[in-house]
Amino acid sequence: MHIKTLDPIGKLIGLRHKSHPWHGIDIGETAPELLKCFIEMVPTDTVKYEIDKSSGYLTIDRPQKFSSILPALYGFIPQTYCGEAVAELSSSILKRPEIIGDGDPLDVCILTEKEITHGDILVLARPIGGFRMIDGDEADDKIIAVLKDDAVYGDYKDISDCPKAVIDRLKHYFLTYKDMPGAERDKCEITHTPMALKKHTKLLKPL
Repeated sequence: MHIKTLDPIGKLIGLRHKSHPWHGIDIGETAPELLKCFIEMVPTDTVKYEIDKSSGYLTIDRPQKFSSILPALYGFIPQTYCGEAVAELSSSILKRPEIIGDGDPLDVCILTEKEITHGDILVLARPIGGFRMIDGDEADDKIIAVLKDDAVYGDYKDISDCPKAVIDRLKHYFLTYKDMPGAERDKCEITHTPMALKKHTKLLKPL
C-alpha cells in the first residue's frame, strides 16, 4: 500500500470534474494522524455498496440477505493499495508465504455516535488501530478510526481505548457478513485483534 499527494494539475482538474474517490482524493497533509476517508456504507444500509473502480461511482454489490448490522461507518482510505506491502507484512508475521494483497484500497471502519444516513461522503477520521484479517489467502486488513471531534469516540487515541464490546461487535460482523447458509466459501479469519496503531503506521505514511 502506498500513498501520494495530488499534483497541482490534478487538483485543478478536480475542481472542474468529480474526483475519483480512490485515486483523486488527497487524504490530507495531516496524514497519518488525521485522514480524509471515503464512506461507502453506513449501519442502516440493507445492501452492500462498493466503489466501482473504473468510474468511481458507488454500485450495489449485493443485497444483504441476512441481518448482519454494520457497526460503524465503512469505507476506504483514498490513494492506498492493499498490495505487496500489506501482503508482505501479514505474510512475514504469520509465516504464510501464500498471502497476497486483495488489490483494493485499504478498508477503514469509523466509530461515531452520530447517525449518518448515507454513504458517498468524505469524513475526517483519526486511525487508532486495526484488525489483521485474512480472507482466503488475501490480506484484507481493517483500519479502525474515530470520527474527528465525535462527542463519544473523538478523544480515543488507541484501540485499547475502545470498550471490548465494540471490538467484539466489529469482529463478529467481519467474520460473518459474507456467510451464506449451505454455501462454501474461503475461510475468513482475524489473526491479530486488536492491532495497535503502530503496526499500521508505516503503511499510512506518504511516499
